[in-house]
Amino acid sequence: MFGKVKKWLGIEGVKVELVLPETVYEIAGELEGKLRFHTMHTQTVTSVKVKLVERYSRGRGDSKLIDEYQLAEIDLVQDIEVPADEIVEIDFTLPFTLVKSEIEEFGNKNILFRGLAKAAKLSRNAQSVYRVEAEAQVRGTALAPFDVCEVKIK
Repeated sequence: MFGKVKKWLGIEGVKVELVLPETVYEIAGELEGKLRFHTMHTQTVTSVKVKLVERYSRGRGDSKLIDEYQLAEIDLVQDIEVPADEIVEIDFTLPFTLVKSEIEEFGNKNILFRGLAKAAKLSRNAQSVYRVEAEAQVRGTALAPFDVCEVKIK
C-alpha cells in the first residue's frame, strides 16, 4: 500500500539535477548543460522541459518592482530509462536571446554612454538574476521532479 502511494507521489522516485557551467557568455547565444537522473527504483522519464528565466528587479524598499521573463525553453520528448541506483546523464543545448532594457541599449551605443548607463542602473538599483529550471515527467507519478539552478550571464 505505502509502496504504491510513494511511487505515485514520486517519493524514492527519479531525481533530476542540472549540471551547468558557472558562467555563460551572451555572445555564444546558447547554454550547454547536462541533466543528471538517478532513482532508487527503475523508472522511465517521458519528457523534460528546460527553461531560462530572467528575474529583473529595480527600485528600493516599498517601491521595488520585480518582473520575470522567460528567455528560452526547450522540450526534450524522449523515453529515458533510469535504472535503479545508476546515474543517467543527458546533454542539452538551450539557445537564448537576452532582452535589453532601454538603458542597456543606450549604453551599448558607445563607450561614453556606457558609463552613464551604468550610473543610471546603479541609481535605480536595477539588476538581473538568471536561473535555469528543469522539470521532468515520469511515467506513473503525479508529482514531477524538478531542479532550479542560477547562472551568471556575461
